[in-house]
Order: sequence, then structure tokens, then C-alpha cells
Amino acid sequence: MALIFIIVSGYLLGSISFSYIIAKKIKKVDIRQHGSGNAGATNTLRVLGVGPAVAVLALDIVKGIAAVWLGILLAPDQSGLFPALAGLAAILGHNWPVYYGFRGGKGVATTIGVLATLVFFPALFAGLLAIASIFITRFVSLGSLLFTVLTPVLTYVLIHTYDYPILYVYLTVIVAILSLWRHRTNLARLINGTESKLGKKA
Repeated sequence: MALIFIIVSGYLLGSISFSYIIAKKIKKVDIRQHGSGNAGATNTLRVLGVGPAVAVLALDIVKGIAAVWLGILLAPDQSGLFPALAGLAAILGHNWPVYYGFRGGKGVATTIGVLATLVFFPALFAGLLAIASIFITRFVSLGSLLFTVLTPVLTYVLIHTYDYPILYVYLTVIVAILSLWRHRTNLARLINGTESKLGKKA
């Protein structure tokens, strides 16, 4: 029962779409019908500007952190199962939110919150490389993909150094595959040279 509670709670928490809420509050619009159509921080930047985008980014990260900590607090052992499933459920909730017709974002910010809480140093190193790539290329999607793909690699390499449960490696691989799937159109545009750069207005 506790595990079911963790999964459901993580999903419902992740389903809160702050980009949708803030866009409705500020401009009375559905963020999913503007810009790229994605309910996330990058599209919020394009449609609403820097301030709302930073708020969305921070809040989406926090909900990933909160879901994991809920799992940690209720975990009966040290296997990592509860926090891992709580975090994954939050990401799935962000991507397919029950409150908004299962049309959400791509889960990058929530993924950052989840992975930074579970595997801080691999996520930090991958995040720094991702930020550098965004700074150089101005492609947020490329940075997002680098973060999610590099984190499982670094988690595996550093698993004994930081004594992470092996389950966290499996989780990061699942999250990477999910991110690649959610970014498949971005990946195609990156290959074709038609991907939008950071700062481009809707």
C-alpha cells in the first residue's frame, strides 16, 4: 500500500503543470497552443518571457525533488525503490498530466529535480556539460538530451564512489530512453538543422 501511495502521489504531484497555470494567470492562454506547444520552461520563455520561464523551471524542478523526498521518507529499506519510483512517477505525471488531458511537457526540469536528488554528482557533472553545450550552440534540446544521456553513464561509472543503489542506474537509463522518445522531433530537427535556438520568440 505504501508503494502504491508513493507512485500515485508522485504522479499527481508531477501532473501539476506550472507552465499551464502561469500562462493562464498572466495571459489567459493555454501554453500548449502557442510557441512549440510544449508545456515547459523553454516554451514559456518563448511565449511569456524570462521571469515566468525561470519560475516554471524552478517549480518543475522542485516538484521532482519533492516527489523523491516523499519516497525517501517513506522508504522501508535502502534499496532505493521508493524514491526511484516516486521520481519516475513525477516525470510521467509531468509528461502526461491527468489534470490537463494527459498533454504535458517533456519532463526535463522535473527530471533535473529527480536526478539531482538521487544521484547528485553524476547529475551535476552531466548538467555542467549540458549547460556548456546550450551556451555554445543555444540549443536547449541538445543540452537536455546530453544531460539525460550522460547521467546514466556517469552514475554507472561513479556507483561505487558514491555508493548508489544499482536501481538508480536502471532508473537513469529508463529516464534517458523516455527523454529521447519525448525529444524525437527535436532530434530530427537538430539533424536537419531546423531546430529553434534559445531566445527565439514564438
